[in-house]
Amino acid sequence: MKMTIQEHHIITLTYELREGNAEGELLERMDSRYPFIFLFGTGKLLKSFEDNLYGLGADDAFEFILKTEEAYGRSNALNILNIDVNDFKRASDIPNDYIEIGNMVNLTDDEGLSHNGKILEINNDHIRVDFNHAMVDKDLHFKGAVLAIRKATMDELIKGHYLESDDIHR
Repeated sequence: MKMTIQEHHIITLTYELREGNAEGELLERMDSRYPFIFLFGTGKLLKSFEDNLYGLGADDAFEFILKTEEAYGRSNALNILNIDVNDFKRASDIPNDYIEIGNMVNLTDDEGLSHNGKILEINNDHIRVDFNHAMVDKDLHFKGAVLAIRKATMDELIKGHYLESDDIHR
């Protein structure tokens, strides 16, 4: 019986992610040299992404579009913050010469949580950073294939993610 994608399985995929449709801008590519390997059903990936893969078998191809609302949603103005320059420098380990408009940054808040954002504006008092997900306001087109499916090991289930090993069957 052919194994299919379901919870508690490790999935190995290749895919191209494009904005909007099959002809859209290429946003990400995972190929057979660098496949996407993950534990299915942990809630760490978009539910709509996993819903489109559920039940597929090894060697099955897939193609689907996640509308903005199914993907990362709409931009939220509350996620765009003006951060005092001194607070910004305390919250990151970014060298001063890297603090440029358009650069992606990782900042740590007072509770130790890490947040990714994009620098929008820099002035003497503050740095404006957009912490919305990089793919908000986008329809996402996925096209790819399932390379392999296997049951997760007990260690993977306990840790809640794929663990790299020396086995060749991934």
